[in-house]
Amino acid sequence: MPQKQPPRRQSFSVGRGARRRDEDSGTDVGEGADEWAQSKATVRPPDQLELTDAELKEEFTRILTANNPHAPQNIVRYSFKEGTYKLIGVVNQLAVHFSQVGNLVPKDSDEGRRQHYRDELAAGSQESTKVVISETEIFEEEEEPKEAEAETEAGSQTDMPVAEAAAKVTEEELMTHKQPKERKLTNQFNFSERASQTLNNPLRDRECQMEPPPRTNFSATANQWEIYDAYIEELEKQEKTKEKEKAKTPVAKKMGKMTMRKMTSMESQSDDISKVTQAAKIVERMVNQNTYDDVAQDFKYYEDAADEYRDQEGTLLPLWKFQNDKAKRLAVTALCWNPKYNDLFAVGHGSYDFMKQSRGMLLLYSMKNPSFPEYIFSSESGIMCLDVHADHPYLVVVGYYDGNVAIYNLKKPHSQPSFCSSAKSGKHTDPVWQVRWQKDDMDNNLNFFSVSSDGRIVSWTLLKSELVHTDVIKLKVEGNTTDGLDGLQLHTVGCGTAFDFHKEIDYMFLVGTEEGKIYKCSKSYSSKFLDTYDAHNMAVDAVSWNPYHTKVFMSCSSDWTVKIWDHTIKTPMFIYDLNSAVGDVAWAPYSSTVFAAVTTNGKTHVFDLSINKYEAICNQPVVAKKKNKITHVQFNPIHPIIIVGDDRGHVICLKLSPNLRKMPKEKKGQEVQKGPAVEIAKLDKLLNLVREVKTKT
Repeated sequence: MPQKQPPRRQSFSVGRGARRRDEDSGTDVGEGADEWAQSKATVRPPDQLELTDAELKEEFTRILTANNPHAPQNIVRYSFKEGTYKLIGVVNQLAVHFSQVGNLVPKDSDEGRRQHYRDELAAGSQESTKVVISETEIFEEEEEPKEAEAETEAGSQTDMPVAEAAAKVTEEELMTHKQPKERKLTNQFNFSERASQTLNNPLRDRECQMEPPPRTNFSATANQWEIYDAYIEELEKQEKTKEKEKAKTPVAKKMGKMTMRKMTSMESQSDDISKVTQAAKIVERMVNQNTYDDVAQDFKYYEDAADEYRDQEGTLLPLWKFQNDKAKRLAVTALCWNPKYNDLFAVGHGSYDFMKQSRGMLLLYSMKNPSFPEYIFSSESGIMCLDVHADHPYLVVVGYYDGNVAIYNLKKPHSQPSFCSSAKSGKHTDPVWQVRWQKDDMDNNLNFFSVSSDGRIVSWTLLKSELVHTDVIKLKVEGNTTDGLDGLQLHTVGCGTAFDFHKEIDYMFLVGTEEGKIYKCSKSYSSKFLDTYDAHNMAVDAVSWNPYHTKVFMSCSSDWTVKIWDHTIKTPMFIYDLNSAVGDVAWAPYSSTVFAAVTTNGKTHVFDLSINKYEAICNQPVVAKKKNKITHVQFNPIHPIIIVGDDRGHVICLKLSPNLRKMPKEKKGQEVQKGPAVEIAKLDKLLNLVREVKTKT
C-alpha cells in the first residue's frame, strides 16, 4: 500500500477576502503526486488587491435567509379609500424550483399493502389464504412470536420450502397485525376539539306526550234534495242581510266602516308596541335632559351670588321655554300646577280678542321633557280657564269661550272631554272666566264652580255620566236699576271675571266683575251679597286669598293697580301702581308676604312686603318683544320657580334668586321658628302698622 502524504493547503484570494481550502479539500493521489503538485503554478490576476495578513485573516459572516432576492420590493397598488397609490409591504417570497405530479405508491404504505394483498388473492396462492385468520389466532401468535422464530431457524435444510413458507406466513401476519388501527371518525353532530376552549352544549331533543283527542265516527248520506235545501237556506240568509243593510242610513254605514277599521287597526297592533311606549318616553326624557343639561344644573344648584351685594333686590333666572307649534298663535289663558306631580303643569290656550276667536288647546308639560307636551287636547272653542283636582290629579276642568264647561280625564287616551255641558244642561251664555274644584258633596259626587260674564255663578255636579248645574248666585249691580215697560225695574247684570274661595270658610268666596267691584258672597245666600268693595276703575282680572292669613286677599286690574285687602275693612291696605295693565297675580306658597304680578308691557314684578312695603324688589322684563304681553303667572308649590305665559303661546320657567325667597334668620341662642303661625304674625305686624296710620289720619 502506498503511504499517503498530507495534502498541501493552498489559498486563493478573491476580491478583498481570502478564500482558503480546508484540509479535507485536498485529493489523495498515489505515487508521483508531489511531482504533479510541484509542477502546478498559481496564476495571479493582474488587478488583484494586495492585502495585509490582518485583512486576509478577517472573517465575513453571511446569514442565509428564506427571502427571495429576486422578489420585487416596490410593488404599489391603488387605494380607493385614500385615493393614492400605496406600497405593498408583504411580497410572496416562495420560489418553486421543481414540482411533479406522480402516481407511484410506496410498498410500505397502507395502499401498497392493500394492492399487494389484492394481487395475491387474484393469483389464488395458498400463502394469501393463510393470511385470513381469526382474531383469536392473531392474539395467540402475538404471545409466542419468538418460539416460532426459533423453530424456523432450527429447521433442517431438507425442510427448506416449508420453513420458507412458514417464515413468509409469520412475516405477513406480523405485517398485517402491525397495521395502524383505523382512525375513529369524529361525531359530526357533537364534536369539539381538545384544543378549543369554547364549550359546545350538547343538542337535546324536547318531546311532550299528550292524550289523543277524542274521535267519533260519523256517517251520513247526502242526496240531491238535501243539497238543494241547503242552497235555498243560504240564499234566504243573504237576502235578509241585504235588506238590513238597505235599512241602515249612509251615516250609520260610514260609522260602521270606521269602527271596523279601528277594530282591525287595534287588532293589528301588537302588545309589544304598547310596552315600547313607556321605554321610548323614558329615553326621550333622558335625551332632553342631556340636551338641556346646563338648564337642569341651573335649576337644581345655581344661586345668584350677586344678591349679597344688592340692596335687598332680587333677579329672575330664565330656565326652560315651553312651546308647541300647534298652539303658536294662541294666547296662554290659564296656568295651573298639578297638586301631586310637582314637575307637571297644565296650560290653557285661547284668545282674549273678541274678533279673533277660533280654536283652543289644553296642553300638559313636564319639566322633565321641555321639548314636547305630555298630553295634548284640542277643542273647537278657546279655553279661557282651567283647574286640576287636588285629590284626583288626572281630572282637569276647563271653561270655554262659548260658555261651556268640560272635564278631561288624562287616563283616557282619546282627545275628547269625558264630560261636557250643553245648551240643554244650562251652559253659560258668555265666556267662562274662572273654574274651581270644590269638595265633594254629601253624596261624594265631584263638584266644581264656574263664573261667567253672563252674571251667573254656577255649581256643577257630576252625576254618573252627566253634568247637573245649580245657579248659586246672579250678580246684580246694586243701585243701577232702570224702569222698563209697565213700571218693571230692570237690574243691571254684573259681569263676573274672577273668583276665589276662602281657604278655611267653605261657604265664603269673592267675585270680581268687569265693573271693577268685588263682591263677598256666600253659597247659602243667592239674593244678597255679604259685602261689596269698590276695588278698581276697570275690570278685575284676578282675585286671590292669602294662603296663610284668613283675612287678607289680593286683587289686580287693568287699571294698572294691585291692591291688598283686609276683608273686614272696605278700603285697601296696600296699593301698588305698576304703570301697565296687570294681567295676573299670585301669592308665593312659602311666604305670606311674597307675591308676583305680571303686566302687559312684558314685565314680571315680585314683591316682599316684609322687606319693602312700597315697591317691588324685582322688576324684570321676561319676554323679548315689546308687543308681546304677559297674561298669567303661577308659583310652583315646592321648587323656587315661577311659570309665566304670554299671548304668543309661550310659557317661560324662571328661578327666583335668594333675595326673593328670604326665610327668617337664626338668632343667637334661639331656634328659627317656621310654619303658618310665623307667617301669619309677620303679615299681621304689617297690617297693624297700616291700621295705626289710618286711625291717626
